Amino acid sequence: MTTSPDTDAGPQYLSLHLLETMVAVLPVRDENGMPKAISLGGDLRTMITSQARRRAERTYSRTRANAGDGPLAGHTMGLRTREWAKITAAELEARGWPKEAALPTAKAVLNGVGLKFGDKPNTADLTKVLLFAPENAGEVLADRLTERRETVVEWSAGYLAAQTAAAVKKAAGAAKRRAKAKARKEGTSAEEPERHGGDDAGEALPVLPKELRAAVLAALAPGDAIDIALYGRFLAGIADSPDVDGAIQTAHAFTVQPAEHIDDFYSAADDAKLDRRSRSRANALDYLDAAEDAGAGMTGYQSLVSGTFYRHAVLDRYKLRANLRAAGMAADRIEDAAAAAELEVVDAFVNSQPRAKTNTTASTGSLPKLVMAFDGKRPFNYGLAFESAVFEESDGPASLEATRRLLAQHALVTRKREDITPARLLTYDLAVERLLAEEAKNGTLPGTEVDTIEELSRP
Repeated sequence: MTTSPDTDAGPQYLSLHLLETMVAVLPVRDENGMPKAISLGGDLRTMITSQARRRAERTYSRTRANAGDGPLAGHTMGLRTREWAKITAAELEARGWPKEAALPTAKAVLNGVGLKFGDKPNTADLTKVLLFAPENAGEVLADRLTERRETVVEWSAGYLAAQTAAAVKKAAGAAKRRAKAKARKEGTSAEEPERHGGDDAGEALPVLPKELRAAVLAALAPGDAIDIALYGRFLAGIADSPDVDGAIQTAHAFTVQPAEHIDDFYSAADDAKLDRRSRSRANALDYLDAAEDAGAGMTGYQSLVSGTFYRHAVLDRYKLRANLRAAGMAADRIEDAAAAAELEVVDAFVNSQPRAKTNTTASTGSLPKLVMAFDGKRPFNYGLAFESAVFEESDGPASLEATRRLLAQHALVTRKREDITPARLLTYDLAVERLLAEEAKNGTLPGTEVDTIEELSRP
């Protein structure tokens, strides 16, 4: 979907760039528990995937908004889950539906719009795909179904009966095929011609009435959920439910210097063993039992990484407003909502962190070395300023060298292009602050230093 210029939005793109140094952490890992990495400029770099960053930022903003904190306090947010049938069933029960009917009815109507459920006992009540919808979608759907309760009950009874009959027929057909295969293997059965639409051929299930289908799709529509407009969604299971192309682009983060990974050996103590050992030392007669209590309770290895990471994200202001407009938000609310969303996007970009190993590494306490924000008619990714890795032995501290490169890159681009603005720069680091002051004194700082996150957004 193309977006048309919106004069209230100002320049279309807000480009965000950030340098942060983390020590002995593991923000994201692969299926083997190892740090993720990518090769750039002939050197292996530690990587934090865009998926991990986007989830961290989205959930950070959602938590703040739901707690009444931040620019999006009071706005509707989204919920991404496979549990919409359970959520809707709980709301139906709260509206007086019998417990034994609530969940089957919720599953039936979601089935009716095209969503499939798991095949195993522990996933039978979960949709096969995650569905990102407004967090009040379960309440809204329960209201709509309750308003049409008579129609819903009649349709769902026929649907569930047909579904059960189809399952029984399918199971019988499968059993018959197994018996035939066994007979052929044992040579006790003559070949029979194949019949099209055999015993397990499914019959068409009752179609969800048009009015009910519209009500379900309306409940699951993006609506006023700000984070759906920001991050987008894709619903493969529902053909006529519009997808949302998000307004935020997020790059994979990577270290500006070669990857620094260690496998840290750890041992965990068994408190009961330690207590017995302490008592045995006090009583010389217990020395024979002390050997059984020697050693750690558990040992192992954990992978940890250190380095200065470059991060980049872009907010498309036009797309954000177009998404809110397409979702049906009232015209007089769009500009205020979009402005609040921009402030929250910047805050989340600066403050949020993936939560892997939060307690054992305190990674969420990190503050950026440098944040750079500027506006333009197109996005600008400065990742290739670090194509040549920083080597601290010759270049000095990685965060300072990376800051110099980032400033120089922006100075170069602003000198040669008219579709980009000077940078707004924020630091929480004393050494970087001194560097910015020195650049400003020399007249080479490609922007202005600011003191608050809010100032990183468009003035």
